[in-house]
Amino acid sequence: MIAVKTEKLRHVYSPQTPFEKVAVDDFSLEIEEGEFVGVIGHTGSGKSTFIQHLNGLMKPTSGKVFIHGRDMWADPKKIREFRFMVGLVFQYPEYQLFEETVEKDIAFGPTNMGLSAAEISDRVRTAAEFVGLAPEVMQKSPFELSGGQKRRVAIAGVLAMQPKVLILDEPTAGLDPKGREQIFSQISEYHKKTSSTVLLVSHSMEDVARHAKKVLVVNDSKLFAFGTVNEVFARTEELTAMGLSVPQVTKIFTELKRRGFDVADNIFTVEQAKTELLRLLGKAGGNNA
Repeated sequence: MIAVKTEKLRHVYSPQTPFEKVAVDDFSLEIEEGEFVGVIGHTGSGKSTFIQHLNGLMKPTSGKVFIHGRDMWADPKKIREFRFMVGLVFQYPEYQLFEETVEKDIAFGPTNMGLSAAEISDRVRTAAEFVGLAPEVMQKSPFELSGGQKRRVAIAGVLAMQPKVLILDEPTAGLDPKGREQIFSQISEYHKKTSSTVLLVSHSMEDVARHAKKVLVVNDSKLFAFGTVNEVFARTEELTAMGLSVPQVTKIFTELKRRGFDVADNIFTVEQAKTELLRLLGKAGGNNA
């Protein structure tokens, strides 16, 4: 089943004024249910504008958006339903925390969905467990928590709505390496357990390569590419020309290949690099035997 579909999606800021700017131009794509898609593009490319169309925060200037086969803007009065179907976690989402306790903050979305008290409680507990929040923090003010904990509270608030599509805009921005790894591990675990569709916006090619199966590239308001990690990252020169970069480890293996070493040319993560080096060393050892 197609989870997300856009047809000739276009968005223009300040149309028919001297400040007119086309932010999204002729986006047509289909994302299958259960896929994990990385969304990349330089600052100002249009990727943030694009993802805000997927839960109705922005209305297209022209074109259509479909979520699980439903035309989002066919009946504007029902747009609220799509905001529960598509959960959007903004960059630095902890700035959106406002309730007096962690528990109430996570419960805000489910409460607005009109669920029963028992269902809300169950969802809050499940979402908190997914992001690794201990029971003892649930009655604390979210403003007493560390930066990483605040980020988890904000993400849990979206997960508690159990969206069919989860979109995360730079979810680890500003976190230290340990915090980044924890957040990504929790997102990956959530994706595996729920089989939900996930779109991850990130400037880190390494993070996209490690977690996503497909990559969507936005460049100057256009959909430049959409394909598997191998297909997209193989276009190294084109990505570099638009101000992006493939993972550092990929550059190293590309140079090794250029210098005549018998290494694979589709290495995008440290784990893949380790496996490939061990294979190469094993082969060399065998040849010396």
